Formats: sequence, C-alpha cells, structure tokens
Amino acid sequence: MDAAEDAMWWYRALHVRVLDALAAEAWPRALPLLDAGCGTGGFLARLGAAEPGRAIEGAAEGLEYHPPAAARARAKAGFPVAVGSVNAMPFRDAAFGAVVSLDVLCHAAVEPGQALAEMARVLAPGGLLVLNLPAYAWLHSAHDERVHNARRFTAGGARALLAGAGLSRVRTRYWNTLLLPLMVAQRKLLSRPAPESRSDVAPFSPWADRTLHAVTALERRLAMVFGGGFPAGGSLLATARRPS
Repeated sequence: MDAAEDAMWWYRALHVRVLDALAAEAWPRALPLLDAGCGTGGFLARLGAAEPGRAIEGAAEGLEYHPPAAARARAKAGFPVAVGSVNAMPFRDAAFGAVVSLDVLCHAAVEPGQALAEMARVLAPGGLLVLNLPAYAWLHSAHDERVHNARRFTAGGARALLAGAGLSRVRTRYWNTLLLPLMVAQRKLLSRPAPESRSDVAPFSPWADRTLHAVTALERRLAMVFGGGFPAGGSLLATARRPS
C-alpha cells in the first residue's frame, strides 16, 4: 500500500472522489477531519496537498491500528496519527467535523456496527461521514483474502447500517462502474486461489495505469454531467450526517 498509493490509478481515483464529496457538503470545517483507518497515510497526504491550509492548521488527524503503518502515515502526511482501533476510538465525543473511512468496514478485524457507532460518537452535530466500501458479496475473491476483506456491501445494506448507527441524510452511490466488467473477469474468471494469488494493490505498467485512470476520470465526468451515481459498480461511496 505504501509503495502504490501515491501514484496508482485506483488510489488517485478513490481520493479525488472523497475530496469531491467533502467539497460538495457543508460541515463544521473549523473542527478537524479524521481519517479512521488511515493506513500508511495516502489520503491524508492527498488532503494536505489539496487543502494546504488544513495541513498548516493541523486540522486533520489519522487513526491506524498497525503501529508501523501509523508511523509511516505521520511521516508521509505530516498530520498527527493515533494508534488504535476504529472499534474503540481514543477520541472524545464530538471532536471532529468530518470522518473519512476508506475500505475499512470491510476488514476482518472491524465490527461494522460498533465502528459506525464510534464514528457517529466522535462526529460533532452536523458532522459529515464519508465511507468507501467494496461492493457485492459475489465479487469476493482472492484479492479480498489477501487484504483481509471479510465482507462486501450493497447500497441498501450500507444505508441500513448507517441508519442503525443513528446517522441521517444517508446517500449512497456506486462507482468504478465502467471497469466493473474487467474486475469481474480479473477476479472471478482469471484469478488463482488465494495462496497463489496476490492482491490487486501493486504497481501497474505506465500505459495500463494511465488507461485505467483515464476510464475512472471519464466516469467521474459523466457522473458530474448527468448527476447522481450509477446503478452498479465495484465500489460504493456513502455519505451521512450526525443529526444536529
């Protein structure tokens, strides 16, 4: 992840969609943003580059369970990163204006209902939650085994989870739609069993990376032009609010 996330097409596509979601919504921007399950700090670094004032003000933080990854995230992004679990966050109530959590609720070590309750707890009233989730249980593959994904989600299931955590104004939209047929072929038809397979998080050849990123950029433009999301996709972006 550390080697791939700065330049790989997938992370660039994911991070720009999360930045779009944060920019499109009003939330208590005077409070810090939390990246819950920040890994090695790729999104925090992207956020600091996109919003230099936030980095100067120290208005973002990370939380990461694995201490070496937390240390790397601090060094890469320049933000404070606490070591701890999303299942029991070491933060006070209502501490953050926004919480971002990218492909974390799917992890085997995470209990989704408990983690969402914690995210709601640390959000200030009116605060914004942005989640990215892998879509569709039937897409579970050797890649998921390699990265310890225990679950994948549908829009309806994600909405129910978010509502169950007491969050409101829930919105879900699928993305990575144009590449979904390629994903199905790669993960269901061409992949080898998990012990012999590696995850999809790996360097791509320059031409493949440029091509795949161009497809995601085209999809993003189409979504902006026509509004809303797509009826299916390999990933699911969800936003919700802690009620005021």
